[in-house]
Amino acid sequence: MFNLIWTRELQNGIHYLPRSNWLPSTPLSSAFCHRIKPLHLPALPRTYSTHSTMAAPVTLTSLSGKKITVPTGLFINNEFVPSSDSQETINCVNPATEEPLCSIVAGSAKDIDLAVQAARNAFKTTWGKNVTGFERSRLMNKLADLMERDAQELAELECLNNGKPVRIARDFDIGDSVQCLRYYAGWADKIVGQAIDIDQKTKIAITKHEPIGVCGQIIPWNYPIMMWAWKVAPALACGCTIVMKPSEFTPLTALKLSELIVEAGFPPGVVNTVPSFGSVGGAALSSHLDVDKVAFTGSTVTGRRIMESAAKSNLKKVSLELGGKSPNLVFESADLDQAASWAALGILYNTGQDCTAGSRVYVQDTVYDKFIEILVEKAKATVVGNGFDEKTGAGPIVSKVQYEKIWTYIDYGKSEGAKCVLGGEKRSGKGYYVDPTIFTDVTPSMKIVKDEIFGPVLSVGKFSTEEEAIKLANDTPYGLGAGLHSNDANQCMRVSNALEAGTVWVNQYNLLYNNVPFGGKKQSGIGRELGSYALEEYTSVKAIQWNYGEKLDWPI
Repeated sequence: MFNLIWTRELQNGIHYLPRSNWLPSTPLSSAFCHRIKPLHLPALPRTYSTHSTMAAPVTLTSLSGKKITVPTGLFINNEFVPSSDSQETINCVNPATEEPLCSIVAGSAKDIDLAVQAARNAFKTTWGKNVTGFERSRLMNKLADLMERDAQELAELECLNNGKPVRIARDFDIGDSVQCLRYYAGWADKIVGQAIDIDQKTKIAITKHEPIGVCGQIIPWNYPIMMWAWKVAPALACGCTIVMKPSEFTPLTALKLSELIVEAGFPPGVVNTVPSFGSVGGAALSSHLDVDKVAFTGSTVTGRRIMESAAKSNLKKVSLELGGKSPNLVFESADLDQAASWAALGILYNTGQDCTAGSRVYVQDTVYDKFIEILVEKAKATVVGNGFDEKTGAGPIVSKVQYEKIWTYIDYGKSEGAKCVLGGEKRSGKGYYVDPTIFTDVTPSMKIVKDEIFGPVLSVGKFSTEEEAIKLANDTPYGLGAGLHSNDANQCMRVSNALEAGTVWVNQYNLLYNNVPFGGKKQSGIGRELGSYALEEYTSVKAIQWNYGEKLDWPI
């Protein structure tokens, strides 16, 4: 998933006078605001606990020579602190070199509880219903400005910990995240209810969309910064407080972004970050009795466990963005060169580590051979390598575990009789690199066709009729994304209606926008992210029924 559109725009907002506490002030009138200059208050100091050296920051040096200071403690109540009861650490590795970067504090179940307490206190006192939408918008826009300011540093840190190229992280992931924060900042003062006439003489009802409360947010390792923004932005816009659990594979940018939370001026406890192992932190959030909602992006297997824990604890609200095995259909009327470009993007962007990866391409038999020839040349042009080279389009796989999983599936493809027309050979040397790999002559029963691989491994099959194409595309338990390429407008409408997926791309693939909803069908999840639909995931609707004229006779 990525967004090609990123403009550096200035944001017009409401300015506030200084105040001595965190409680919201009345916003100044727009006329007066135009006569004053924005306030440039000094940044709040970045705070670190002195209780333990385990929470002390470390300095990493990127390949560009930039020195990046990274917090290593848990971020609770706007401070980086050691674990309350554990000495366990998370070892962060550079996937390009297989060398360790640093160790950070691994949060425990008790640490999750302390973070939830901090979030609940903030929700009751300095956030939630205690702050205006104008103020939430101001802080969110400030956070977006800080992310934009630090885009290069964040991108280099992302490259070190996740492996994705600096250019991709900076221009796409971070660019999209900045836009996401600004998009939802615009919504913060526009979350409104309805006035509903019961009758015109005695009664009226009003609805209020209230913040749902404390939200546990569990994000994956493939888009650490962007998934952080997708979760944080709508929650903050609605007035919720957050306990964030980043992936144990890629926690560093979430900790770095936590510094910006303080600098932007968010009250303590509004956003908390607790890196931990999934079996500890994720489980604790999902089952916590004082968490009102949990949002998760990751595997379908883990999603089921989260739903079960939510149901068995306090029936908290759940939104899940899970796995996929997305089809991409190429019909004979399509522009084959463009279709091949989009198909290559669909499987090779982010080295295939993408929930919407178009890992199953089906091509009409009349153009199959020609399309394969074009596609292979497109894939060969992908530069996989040093993430600090601006020409690099793809980096290493994020971890050894995922690297070995991908190679297991490549071996499955070969042993089950698929034809490997590109890639399929390991590199020598260090780094979890997997080059673009394309299989043809596939059948629906092959593991590479059925299972989510999460790497740059593409299966290409063929079909004869439109009906056959639709049947092949929908033959999966997943329903996250799907694509089709055709210059027949009627066919585009028919097929897009028939495909069982939350997002269908027509003559494109894998582009997402902050104002368009995103989510899955079937076993790809429930709920929606992005767009105005995401606000529904973080609000609870209250109906207030007001009687101003009817008198009740008693007894009835």
